[in-house]
Amino acid sequence: MDDIFYYETKVTWKEGKIGELSSDGMDNITIATPPEFPGGVPNVWSPEHLFAASANICLMTTFLAIAENSKLNFISFSSKGKGKVEKVDGKLFVTQIELSPNIIVNNEHEKERALRIIEKSEKACLISRSMKSEIILKPEIIVQN
Repeated sequence: MDDIFYYETKVTWKEGKIGELSSDGMDNITIATPPEFPGGVPNVWSPEHLFAASANICLMTTFLAIAENSKLNFISFSSKGKGKVEKVDGKLFVTQIELSPNIIVNNEHEKERALRIIEKSEKACLISRSMKSEIILKPEIIVQN
């Protein structure tokens, strides 16, 4: 496995404040300025959504890798991510990303392991480690008998 990777994307303006995000071999995504900004468009993916989503997706993929290596048996994984944008010294920043994973396991023993693994996953997440934003992890582990 190499130590250097590249992920190429292309953004193309369509009209107004709307564009399209693409990358070879993948489905295109309509993108826009969020509605909180002048001329912004509701119900379309924005950079702010994708920024928070990147941390959330990385948490999931890192969790899946660590869970597999740890042989954790879990029933399901889902996670909500919420990015907080605020002014700091007169400039807007994404200051926090709150990640709320929900993991369902079969028994109490797996519950403790799942909690340790999700905490380890947050610390190991490449994207979160690359961000200046504070990452807040609020896991919920549920035992389903």
